[in-house]
Amino acid sequence: MTTPMYTLSPFTCARLQRLPKQPVVWEGDRRPISEGMLDAFGYDSSAPDEEDEASDCILWVDGTEGALRAVTIIPADTGHEAVARTLLHAMEHPQGAIAPARPHKIVVCDREIHFFLRGALQDLDVTVDYAETLPVIDEIFDSLQQQDDSLESELPEAFQQALNHQAHRLWENAPWNNLADDQIIKVELNQWNLGTLYISVLGMAGLEYGLLLYRSLESLTQFRQTATLGTLSTRQMQQAFLSQDCLFLNFELIREADSGPLLPLPWMQSAPSEARPEFGSLHPLEGLRTALELEEAAALRICLEGLNRFLEDHEEVLNSADFPDLSSHYTLTNSLDQTPLAVTLANCPKITAQLAVAESFGSADSQLPSFELPRFRDDYVPEGAMVLLTRLPQSTVQTIRQGKHYQAIAQLPSEADMMPMVAIQTSRPKAQKLASQLRAAKGIEAVCFNPGGDPMTGDTLQLGLLHTGDGDFHLFIEFLANDAHDSKLLEQWRQWCQDSNGVCGVMVASGITGAARGKPGARENVAFFETYCKTPADLDLPPLQMSYALDWE
Repeated sequence: MTTPMYTLSPFTCARLQRLPKQPVVWEGDRRPISEGMLDAFGYDSSAPDEEDEASDCILWVDGTEGALRAVTIIPADTGHEAVARTLLHAMEHPQGAIAPARPHKIVVCDREIHFFLRGALQDLDVTVDYAETLPVIDEIFDSLQQQDDSLESELPEAFQQALNHQAHRLWENAPWNNLADDQIIKVELNQWNLGTLYISVLGMAGLEYGLLLYRSLESLTQFRQTATLGTLSTRQMQQAFLSQDCLFLNFELIREADSGPLLPLPWMQSAPSEARPEFGSLHPLEGLRTALELEEAAALRICLEGLNRFLEDHEEVLNSADFPDLSSHYTLTNSLDQTPLAVTLANCPKITAQLAVAESFGSADSQLPSFELPRFRDDYVPEGAMVLLTRLPQSTVQTIRQGKHYQAIAQLPSEADMMPMVAIQTSRPKAQKLASQLRAAKGIEAVCFNPGGDPMTGDTLQLGLLHTGDGDFHLFIEFLANDAHDSKLLEQWRQWCQDSNGVCGVMVASGITGAARGKPGARENVAFFETYCKTPADLDLPPLQMSYALDWE
């Protein structure tokens, strides 16, 4: 590390020389530290600006009195000026109830820092010495390292393997494909001082995948009400996150180095090469902890095994647009003593409805009307699908109408020769799945383009939405509002819909890899939904803002 030489200004020296000079020796050093030691010093190691960044700690202690006078956390590539700044802070603004003062002598154990400080402090009348060891600072760091090592204690290998097995099984079941984070599943455990846990699934937004297993319904509702307030600062949001009372499972997505740059939208990403499970606990008095106790690991394994069986037993029902009452009882094995353990898992549609109302009004008032707010989803259109705004001749529409894969909602006016159409073209298996999902969502009631914004890029958008019969809105395409080509396509679409008196269609088609790619017809049709083109005002839609799963890592 090469650091340019500076000296204190005469004004600074004069100010410091007015401090009382004590016959004491201070020790100072900078050393690399781990995340656990960051937490011990009161620094949030999960803050975005510290993520993936090596850090050093600068300490100045009174070796005579054994008192810590100043501590600073800096990026590892910071110059030695930070050591001098921390020393001046230790003199003028020491930690705690210590009086400002100058030492008679300071001692460091790094030759480069020794040389730097001798030059920087040459006019301050403080002796700068070198020593091979610094007993007080060594003792502090040894204590912190032992604390950090204890936090990293591992579970027995058998427990870790069992947890990882159930986590990878959950990854295969992928509940986030069907469940939003407000669709709660409860686990009646009644073991290890845990009664009922409430599971919230993370991942529908496509950026973070995992589970939060709340130890109480109160913690779940309190956090969701706080998190939906639009006035919270980043620090307040972090505090709300750390105030949760839950166990958690999070999947770290590992991508190959040659998979290309990370793109801003979830469905544009390449598939990860590995999903690595991470387990832990959150508690209001403890914050975040990644080392589970044996009983916590046993409880989490039981909950994951029960959830996996519940998801597999009710896959078809959970894949529908509804969130009905479901309940299943399982007898699993207590991994601590190998005894049978009875657990019950159940959907909680009433809690989901209450959360929607409470979050809408910012209150848990039980007198509020019990209605469900619409959800905006982006998980229906398959990855890699081609979305087209086009038109079909009336002859082709009549051919499709005679088939079994057709849903008539309106009659095409006779004076219109062509029907405007949104075509979603993909592979046949994916098209069949999408068609099944749309039918389960009670068909398509409207196609709408609604203004929106992307806070990650600052772009102004026109969001293409399918309004399904269950009340949900499904994003199928985005257009940039200030892009000439996109604006022309949208204007053309609006003109087509005006010509057809607002009637349009949505085709789910196969053939994305064949000769019909980009021009699907009756032969490629897997499902056709006749519907209406509506405006945001028709659907009471305000301008929207794209949101992504919060990344608390």
